[in-house]
Amino acid sequence: MQIFAQFSRFCAQIEKNMGKNIAIFASGNGTNAENIIRYFQGSEEVKVKLVLTNRQHAFVLERARKLNVPCAYFGKEDWADGEPVLALLREQGIDFVVLAGFLARVPDCLLRAYPNKIVNIHPSLLPKFGGKGMYGDRVHEAVVAAGETESGITIHYINEHYDEGEVIAQYRCAVLPDDTAADVAAKVHALEYEYYPQVIGREVMR
Repeated sequence: MQIFAQFSRFCAQIEKNMGKNIAIFASGNGTNAENIIRYFQGSEEVKVKLVLTNRQHAFVLERARKLNVPCAYFGKEDWADGEPVLALLREQGIDFVVLAGFLARVPDCLLRAYPNKIVNIHPSLLPKFGGKGMYGDRVHEAVVAAGETESGITIHYINEHYDEGEVIAQYRCAVLPDDTAADVAAKVHALEYEYYPQVIGREVMR
């Protein structure tokens, strides 16, 4: 029995030390996706194995190809169903999913298959300025219009409701009285590029 217990601990340690495969879901230009891919290049622990999009001509596909990361497009019906996406994730041995500017709803079958293994980044300090339709410049414009003195990013797990999953981390930046939405966007993007890959790496290996 003691030998079996030691062997089990050994196997658990081996599994923990094995590298993890992540997939990135993105809908647009893909700057965050590229930043994440570059961050993990050469890592023995985390590998970006796949980039998926719901938009056929999203520039993130070009970024992924240039960085030699396999990528694929799934249409609206496939995302609504979810099973074709899930099948590819399983085929590629994906352990963790990262949303990086992904604007479609994540199918329920993926939420069930990857509990607490799908993370998103939102460009505000949730619960402020979150919810359906609040993304990109819409968020920064709302922050300025509301006269907020700070903004930032929220990294969180996702659930069936927009921007309501468990918060993992928040990082803040000041909003000055004369800041425009573009100014706030630049500050928030800087936070995204610095902290999102770090948090992903930590959460993947938990």
